[in-house]
Amino acid sequence: MDNIKSFELDHDALEPGFYCLGEANGVYTYDMRFKKPNGGDYISYAALHSIEHLFAVVIRNSEIKDKVVYFGPMGCRTGCYLLLFGITEEQARLIVKDCLKECLKADKVYGATKKECGNYLEHDLKNAQKEIAAYLEILN
Repeated sequence: MDNIKSFELDHDALEPGFYCLGEANGVYTYDMRFKKPNGGDYISYAALHSIEHLFAVVIRNSEIKDKVVYFGPMGCRTGCYLLLFGITEEQARLIVKDCLKECLKADKVYGATKKECGNYLEHDLKNAQKEIAAYLEILN
């Protein structure tokens, strides 16, 4: 079985940050690494779930909404993946920072009702925004 690109990264050397993992067919895969892998400090499930909802809604309502292919959490709870069509790393970094700032303004988790979400009871807006604010400091 061929390994996938994200498993080929040296997770012992990887630091929190924003990385382009590559491009295929015009789609760029971005690693939004909030936490140091295997560092013992992970995003809680509820906060990560809320980050997913907040950021997904904000970026899909942004100026690049038609370029968003996918946004979702990493199973290791150290960050998220963002796939964008035709958006280079420099452009993506600026847009991501703007979207994260918008997430900090939210007074609720978007799409977090029983009708909208398959695990609506597991959200944590306060800690999601705490993690987002810390990640923004890393990006700055």
